[in-house]
Amino acid sequence: MKKAIIAIILSIFLILSCSESDNPVEATDGSGRLTIYLSDSPASFDSVVVCISRVEVHKSGSDSTSGWSVINDSSRYFDLLQLMNGASAVLGDTSLTAGKYTQIRLIVEDGSYVVDGGVRHDLIIPSGSQTGIKLNHSFTIESNKLYELLLDFNVDKSIHITGNGVYKLKPTIRVVPIVISGSISGKVLPLDADPVVWTISGVDTVSTFTNDEGFFRLVGLLEGFYDVTISPADTTYKDSTITDIQVIQNQDTDLGTITLQSN
Repeated sequence: MKKAIIAIILSIFLILSCSESDNPVEATDGSGRLTIYLSDSPASFDSVVVCISRVEVHKSGSDSTSGWSVINDSSRYFDLLQLMNGASAVLGDTSLTAGKYTQIRLIVEDGSYVVDGGVRHDLIIPSGSQTGIKLNHSFTIESNKLYELLLDFNVDKSIHITGNGVYKLKPTIRVVPIVISGSISGKVLPLDADPVVWTISGVDTVSTFTNDEGFFRLVGLLEGFYDVTISPADTTYKDSTITDIQVIQNQDTDLGTITLQSN
């Protein structure tokens, strides 16, 4: 089942729209442009669907109730588990007054849910539709320039199941400026090894599955050196770690074909 899901991931990402997609707003004099993308890491659930009704950013120097600029106010459903292995969805794309911004806020509505073992469960997001999910990230919008951000959900760390079976979202999200990040890609054989590919970026684990053809891509990695571990689900194959892989901003580092050894 996982292989079928991953095959879809690499060809499309699923956005169940409640409204028409917004057209990008062109920057005008004295303003720049912000684009925010959403992606996800692998999880043990069948699907995780969230309804995001509004995306906002807060300008530095304003109080907690003012200074918010709306990036997108169209309610849309996102299946986070379709946004892996390099796939992403645009959360918002608009012009902003030049200046420093310090916070991102996602307003999440009722109707979000998890499918776990074929059973659908409501996903509870405390204060999701009131104060929203707040992400602290300082960035500067420059006049007539584009700034792009990637919000990378870690679903397995974000969803908590209570003792009475309630599914709650306490989000763990990496915020990565695309301009200073790169990626690592490659192909893993044999195909029946069915591995998870992962690395550590700062304090975060960045991971993905391979697709039906064995390809993978780890995205949103800040410039630097990384060790990538390949952990096959089929334990007849050995784990493999490739060390000191250099990531350069705005570039993909292709590891080529990696052939796992049998135990």
